[in-house]
Amino acid sequence: MMANTPIYLDNQATTPLAPEVFDVMVPWLRDNFGNPHSSHILGRKAAAIVDLARDQVAGLLPKDGTVLFTGTATEALNTGFGAVHAAKAKGRNKIIILESEHAAVRDTAMSYAKRGFMVERHAVGPDGIVSLEQLRASIDDKTALVAAMLVNNEIGVIQPVEEIAELAHQNGALMLCDVVQGYGRIAIPGNIDIAAISAHKIYGPKGIGALWVRGGIDLPPLIYGGGQEEGIRSGTLSPALCAGFGQAAALCKKRWDSDAAHIAALADKARSCFADWTVNGSIAHRYPGNLNIRRDGLDVARLMSDVRNVAFSAGSACASGSGSPSHVLAALGLEPARIKASIRLGFGRYNSLKDIEIAAKYINEAVEVQLA
Repeated sequence: MMANTPIYLDNQATTPLAPEVFDVMVPWLRDNFGNPHSSHILGRKAAAIVDLARDQVAGLLPKDGTVLFTGTATEALNTGFGAVHAAKAKGRNKIIILESEHAAVRDTAMSYAKRGFMVERHAVGPDGIVSLEQLRASIDDKTALVAAMLVNNEIGVIQPVEEIAELAHQNGALMLCDVVQGYGRIAIPGNIDIAAISAHKIYGPKGIGALWVRGGIDLPPLIYGGGQEEGIRSGTLSPALCAGFGQAAALCKKRWDSDAAHIAALADKARSCFADWTVNGSIAHRYPGNLNIRRDGLDVARLMSDVRNVAFSAGSACASGSGSPSHVLAALGLEPARIKASIRLGFGRYNSLKDIEIAAKYINEAVEVQLA
């Protein structure tokens, strides 16, 4: 790590670009400038790398669907919600989401409340896990779509997505899953219908995401134009970004076991270093690379100002500028004081055990001074 560079423990917000990804992207940024939608040799060459990338991204997803490239996972989720239009024509106008969903799902769902849909935000328990029994009572023959994220971006909790999808299908509804934080790290349930992914959460480039759609699902275009990406997402694709995304996905597949073992070791070290803190959310059902913890009486805003040599988070990076308390922690039933006393640590492929030890020392020392 370069001098004066903070120890980076915010891998839920974004991940460093893998060196192998950078190397794959460079020729497509510098030399191979063809438009992948052109029919000449340069265009066909660019199209070939896009096709390879599509296959590489699909390699970590269920087999019976299509990968469509988007600009972001947020765009992918907005596009995926379009499936409710066909359902509404069949008399289904209900959307169910979990209260702890990312804003890209929450806000998109609520926008449909203005278009004649009934939106139900389903509660989660103090551990952040939804009750399948309560959810079963909510999903009915009017339900068009159920949305639940696989791994929560703030607290790392893993939802029982496979079981939720089964409940949705029993009632003729579709299952949309935000798999951004789980893709490349844990297995994606094979019975979901729509999924959103982001390259920059798996050591790939920013500016590209993907939408996975099971065959036979009708989606209206979100972006109109030249008809690219099955006519659902028009616009010229970047071969460089696609190549980077594909390489990042391929690396996740290749390093699946070694990455998992490394993250588990980092998590064990972190839990021992922060033994005096309370974990927010389920301990048993969580992705180990996410540790959301709190110390009662702590002022996290002051802590982040005091500990500038560690990059960590007080919540979701996507909502950090809103000034509002975390809706995810609020969904667990935490009062505002405890929400404001919580931090999120995110471990990644390029962190070391020494990183955890040093970061914990800085953070814990600052906490003891503050709470003295």
